[in-house]
Amino acid sequence: MTRTFTAMVYWEEDIYVAECPEVGTASQGETIEEAIANLKEATELYLEEFPLHKTSPRLLTTFEVMSA
Repeated sequence: MTRTFTAMVYWEEDIYVAECPEVGTASQGETIEEAIANLKEATELYLEEFPLHKTSPRLLTTFEVMSA
């Protein structure tokens, strides 16, 4: 079965970090593509040990706040 997850990718110091909020996995890479590929592998390995129950798709959005 194929499932779709979210990848949040950001630059941290000198490497790209990718995180999957649905599962809690994270990985890194020198490029965005490498970080996502490593996250996919980490998530697949995680799910082999800790299978998830069926869940509904997540909504990803943004919002703004005022800051000083």
